[in-house]
Amino acid sequence: MPTLPMTASGYAALQNELATRIRITRPHLAERIQHAIADEPNLVENSEYQAALTEQGLNEARIAELETKLARAEVIDVSKLSGEIVKFGATVTLTDQDTGEERICHIVGEPESDAARGKISVSSPLARALISKSQGAVVAVETPGGEKSYKIEQVRWLP
Repeated sequence: MPTLPMTASGYAALQNELATRIRITRPHLAERIQHAIADEPNLVENSEYQAALTEQGLNEARIAELETKLARAEVIDVSKLSGEIVKFGATVTLTDQDTGEERICHIVGEPESDAARGKISVSSPLARALISKSQGAVVAVETPGGEKSYKIEQVRWLP
């Protein structure tokens, strides 16, 4: 299996989620199932039991997914990276060539990406277009709404 690059903070966030799901969510769901069985022994018609069982299945699937991602993780210490070239871990300030709107993107691993918070996956179309470019370069990115052009205004390395 290929490794998953991620920042140390992204790795820690996944570890915290896994610990919460194992230590808090799992026992809570088991307790809910026990209470549901005690309240209504006919499990076929017990909607609370069915709901808790479904939630338990989703929680266990997410636990397995997190364990796999953590096992495949390649933690990259971005504090040791620097330079003018965009690569994994860089925080890039872009200007939309059509609207003049400024956008800040932090290039991170897929498991920790969150576009709403400005964290884009290293495998996203925008990140792939930015990788290996430097300040002043203009990149074209194919989006669902058509091609967009961005100018790289700044490349920073945040801790």
